[in-house]
Amino acid sequence: MHAIETDRLVLRNFRKDDAADLFAYLRAPTASCFLSLKLDDLRAAEAEAEKRSGSDESIAVCLKGPGTLIGDLFTFTEEDTVSVGWNFNPAFGGAGYATEAARALFAHLFTTVGARRLYAYVEDHNIPSRRLCERLGMRQEGLFKEFISFRNDENGSPVFENTMQYAILRKEWDARR
Repeated sequence: MHAIETDRLVLRNFRKDDAADLFAYLRAPTASCFLSLKLDDLRAAEAEAEKRSGSDESIAVCLKGPGTLIGDLFTFTEEDTVSVGWNFNPAFGGAGYATEAARALFAHLFTTVGARRLYAYVEDHNIPSRRLCERLGMRQEGLFKEFISFRNDENGSPVFENTMQYAILRKEWDARR
């Protein structure tokens, strides 16, 4: 993927030297949907960064200037429909970086890639991601009750979570511009 620049960020492919910054937020994922990505040490982070570097589906979000990795975006494409998502280091929260990065990604997917529809899954208790979807102009399309389990309770039984689906069509995105 060609790098995408915004006022404060650079969106680019991962590199192996992103490992320490990746470890900073994946050593203790804050969203339950990322628990399976938990990294135990820097060696695991190096392997994960190298794995991600081979794919355009994982996009590193870095601060311009210092180049610090502050989070990532990800996409999965099926014909003209793209599933999108994000995971950011909470230490950089509240500054609008996720919104800035996702807007740049959406513009790229709609204009350069030619996507017709983007959608995201968000657990109903993940208020920051729900608000991000809404800031991006996405509408809630559905609520899947007890849709998925990312962890077990103290007895070993799965804890099922409610998942919301948000989406936006290219024509809706264009109308907002």
